[in-house]
Amino acid sequence: MESVKDPEDGGAFVDAASTAPTTPDGSGSSSPMFRADRYADVGGLERPDLPQVIMSTVQDATHPIRTICCVGAGYVGGPTAAVIAYQNPELRVTVVDKNEQRIRRWNSKHLPIYEPGLGDIVRIARDGSRECFYTKTLEEQLDDPTRLESFCAPDQNRYNPWTIVPSRQPNLFFTTQVARCIREADIVLIAVNTPTKSRGAGAGSATDMTAFEAVTSEVAQHARPGTIIVEKSTVPCRTAELVQKTLAVHRPGIHFEVLSNPEFLAAGTAMKDLMFPDRVLIGSSTTPSGRRAAEALAGVYAAWVPRARIITTNVYSSELSKLVANSMLAQRISSINSISAICEKTGADVDEIAASIGCDPRIGDKFLKAGIGFGGSCFKKDILSLVYLAESLGLDEVGEYWRQVIKMNEYQRDRFAQRVVKCLNNTLVGKKITLLGYAFKANTSDTRESPALEIIKTLLEEGPKEIAIFDPCCNPVVVAAEIKALLGGQAALREDGGPIDVYTTANEACLGSHAILITTEFDEFRNIPVATLSTPKSTAEETGRPDRRAFRFRPSETDILSFHKQLLRSSPAMVYPDGDPMQRYRPEPPCEADCPDCGLIKTSGYSTAGNASEERKKEQLDWSKISYHMSNPKWVFDGKGIIDIKEMTKLGIRVESVGRASY
Repeated sequence: MESVKDPEDGGAFVDAASTAPTTPDGSGSSSPMFRADRYADVGGLERPDLPQVIMSTVQDATHPIRTICCVGAGYVGGPTAAVIAYQNPELRVTVVDKNEQRIRRWNSKHLPIYEPGLGDIVRIARDGSRECFYTKTLEEQLDDPTRLESFCAPDQNRYNPWTIVPSRQPNLFFTTQVARCIREADIVLIAVNTPTKSRGAGAGSATDMTAFEAVTSEVAQHARPGTIIVEKSTVPCRTAELVQKTLAVHRPGIHFEVLSNPEFLAAGTAMKDLMFPDRVLIGSSTTPSGRRAAEALAGVYAAWVPRARIITTNVYSSELSKLVANSMLAQRISSINSISAICEKTGADVDEIAASIGCDPRIGDKFLKAGIGFGGSCFKKDILSLVYLAESLGLDEVGEYWRQVIKMNEYQRDRFAQRVVKCLNNTLVGKKITLLGYAFKANTSDTRESPALEIIKTLLEEGPKEIAIFDPCCNPVVVAAEIKALLGGQAALREDGGPIDVYTTANEACLGSHAILITTEFDEFRNIPVATLSTPKSTAEETGRPDRRAFRFRPSETDILSFHKQLLRSSPAMVYPDGDPMQRYRPEPPCEADCPDCGLIKTSGYSTAGNASEERKKEQLDWSKISYHMSNPKWVFDGKGIIDIKEMTKLGIRVESVGRASY
């Protein structure tokens, strides 16, 4: 890693905040296909020169892009910066945040958030990787066109049956030194939280720009002239104008280009969305310098995203597009949920209706699953921002139209909770209620704006004997602490004399329960045969062999990662217990003796980010066993439409399901 001069101290700067190791002694791989860092001459063959991964040339009007700074190490900033660094080994990408605990976790094996695939990418970009190679099979050698060329050309070296995966140096760093990193950057990404205002003008609708404005001021003070400033945070339309005015106040006479580059990530699939985006949207001013800045950022993405998927617009269209995209998706959920209420009264089945209308190509089948309403950090916040924008422009009817989407979402959630109370004779006194699922969606530990919490609040008012909670991905300690914080001074947890208890197993949570509520759509909670839950196998998995066609020539970073995953999927778990079949990984940064995250794992069995990893063992619930230990009459309230009602009635359980009449 090159040293970087710090203008303030005049000396070489060593990134002390990054704990990424330098080049450690390599160790041989146990894999029969790979060897790492060892190239003894085999059969008279010489080690070939390493192939260079093809990278995009990124350049603005004056100088090439070499350094990117991302301000904000949260759900957007961390994964986005990691993928940019992974796909662009020649760029130095630094993520800055004033939260020391969060940065410490990014610089350790305890990442502060979980997303499938995030750990693999961070390991390579943050820690660097070893050089490795594998020997081509005879079939691959015979199919390799370079083999014939080497035999036909007398001046060529002998044919080499090895495919090389080059080593790489760390190029992703995490630090709290915000000002210095902004000063060194060619591009600054602003990816801080922009929640809904809770007080003051526009409370309940307007976007709280406090953090964004603070970062903008800091960028204005420290950024070099010509730095490209990029809005990654979801912001109201015309925020770019605010940024330009802030820059002009702090740095009069110095021009900066401001771009809008919103993220379109979904919890649980964020890495897939980043690695294989359906579009990358870049908004800029329509001036020549604005277009050059947009092209510079597009060049960064072009390292792995096809140019046809990189869309450029004016900056205000880009800002508004993010709000509209989330609002339209939420609208579809509220629309099908409104139909579910009609279905429950008429005997129609909302799933059958969704399947029917989803066949219409003008409608499509996405986001037509009825449930207890949407959650997460984005949908509600972005709709409210759109409502506030419309009302501030005097478009009250437009604002009311979109506000109705949220009203329907809240109605659906409350209607479900009231249905539980009604079926239990309008009283929960002396009864145990179990919630299966606390996260707002399956296969994630993200609980932000989870419908489950609001349902819990409603049930608490009915004075139940116990409210039991189980979520296979969430850390029970974290869930209990969150409930305690969100319910304020109310004594809700069992330890405080309240009725809420968070369990580590579903069987314990359901023991003696009068009613079980399914509030998150985990496959483990279904009562259909396990075989039907398995995901379709890829060609590589069907044949038992990973697809290595991409390695015949020069593999891209995406090819290498895909091959890594195929090796893991096609091999028994005990073959690669360290999850590193190619032996590319360098050692992770060691933890301190008093590491609080290590302590949490020892005491609870869960990491800070919960238990949502791809390696998480998924055990199907034994509903016959659960039914045996439930209290009569036995009720299941299916808030996600994942229960086979006829099968459940065979166990003597009465089922109430969203969008279906009482059974």
